[in-house]
Amino acid sequence: MKLSGADVIIECLKEQGVDTVFGYPGGQAIIIYDALYRARNEITHILTSHEQGASHAADGYARATGKVGVCIATSGPGATNLVTGIATAYMDSVPMVAITGQVPTNLLGKDSFQEVDITGITMPITKHNYIVKDISHLADTMREAFAIAREGRPGPVLVDVCKDVTAAIVEYTPKKPDKSDYVSTKYHNVSSEEIAEAIAAINNASRPVILSGAGAGIAGAEAEVLYLAEWADIPVSTSLMGMGTFPGTHKLFMGMVGMHGTKTSNYAFHSSDLVIAIGNRFSDRIISKVSGFAPEAKIMHIDIDSAEVGKNLNVDFPLVGDIKKILKVMQAGIVSRSNTVWISRINEWKEKYPLRYAYSDEIIRPQYIVERLYELTKGEAVITTEVGQHQMWAAQYYNYSNFRQFISSGGLGTMGYGLGACIGAQLGRPDKKVINIAGDGSFRMNLNELATAVEYKLPIIIALFNNRALGMVRQWQELFFDSRFSQTSIDRGTDFAALANAFGAKGINVKRPEEVDAAITSALAETDTPVLINFAIDKDDKVSPIVPPGAALCDVVDC
Repeated sequence: MKLSGADVIIECLKEQGVDTVFGYPGGQAIIIYDALYRARNEITHILTSHEQGASHAADGYARATGKVGVCIATSGPGATNLVTGIATAYMDSVPMVAITGQVPTNLLGKDSFQEVDITGITMPITKHNYIVKDISHLADTMREAFAIAREGRPGPVLVDVCKDVTAAIVEYTPKKPDKSDYVSTKYHNVSSEEIAEAIAAINNASRPVILSGAGAGIAGAEAEVLYLAEWADIPVSTSLMGMGTFPGTHKLFMGMVGMHGTKTSNYAFHSSDLVIAIGNRFSDRIISKVSGFAPEAKIMHIDIDSAEVGKNLNVDFPLVGDIKKILKVMQAGIVSRSNTVWISRINEWKEKYPLRYAYSDEIIRPQYIVERLYELTKGEAVITTEVGQHQMWAAQYYNYSNFRQFISSGGLGTMGYGLGACIGAQLGRPDKKVINIAGDGSFRMNLNELATAVEYKLPIIIALFNNRALGMVRQWQELFFDSRFSQTSIDRGTDFAALANAFGAKGINVKRPEEVDAAITSALAETDTPVLINFAIDKDDKVSPIVPPGAALCDVVDC
């Protein structure tokens, strides 16, 4: 059949099972938007308030559903406004396809109105990107973009399409996606010798620990991680991005490891003789001082991306391949046992060094808010976060039972991420209550997306931890810079509850601990209205414990 380039884009989206896209129109994307109008009964377009919000919403949708998120923008500033969201998705291995309009081919390279080399700009932060200047390549490029976004370690792909290509006519032949396009046999080639050595290392270890990262969840290997832990009686910690890959209430769970990990996790890794890292990239926030990380341990690293294995730490047992398949193959050789002495030591640390804070009748403690959110949602909410202290409290005090329940910017640390991601997650998971735990500093960056949530009647909750400061930077200034609080006070008198009401959402101010439950319960009862709860917290509350910069995990201290 003969179709315009814009209609080819829409047909390719439908081929891939896309039913929701996020975006903002503009001159060079106008023909794509005309095609979207005609396809409005098959593809829902969510008009965000800003292109960055569209990219974060596509990201949140992808993380919450496991599908590829899609965002659309016009050329120039529209495309560059996607960059932060694309980089966020790249750092956290999120499958996303960003489609941008571009000036016509005859105007390329002439500093035309709203022309920018978006493929050049995004080359370092995408798995791959394309500029389409020939309509005969459009359909295959779109299909390949989705295959690459999904395949192996997922990530974002950008497709930049010249305006004249969207208007041109071409013969279009439908094609069903082939699963083999993105599940490649090249990821299943771990040798039997490597497997045997890894099994022997696990069976011979007396103080093993498991580090479960986001890769375990992306691979759908949560059940295999649980089996390994229970079968071989191995305690488990997660990275920030791995929250939910192991049940937060399980007796073998030690909590998060690293800079703001539990003392139990950090002491266990320091004392271990085998670290089994599953789908983790060993970031600096995990290992801290390289020479001080698990000094007595052999390192086993199971990951689909060979570039990550040995990048930050020397690895004794590298297993590069599909995590789920590798763990399944290993099951037959791993001996079931009870690590009584080691687990007893872990439990002693748990009892001696639990996460703790002092409850107050006078001021609202942020840890208490997270605990009440957990109890009142029965631990079943999807939690998104902005970036800062509130992000760490959300990781520490809400017990996650599945991987797609905690959605946060870990690698890039993007302030302003959470609200867009919350919108995308709620649209992707309408069966769940989605809560964005936010700090006032992060929230004000993209709060305009409240208008989007109101327009689409999304019953999201924004739990705003308002300490009138850039809390995490302020905490560092106090601890490491002799309390020189440079530009971290943002007490600007903003009435966030009134602001929410002005957008058409529901705003609630909470100033005392006894008001917390009623506010949360009221917000949970809403079915088609966003609710912002403005919790007044103290600017001196700190995330604890902490591993000071440059210190070893064993040097973890309370704040």
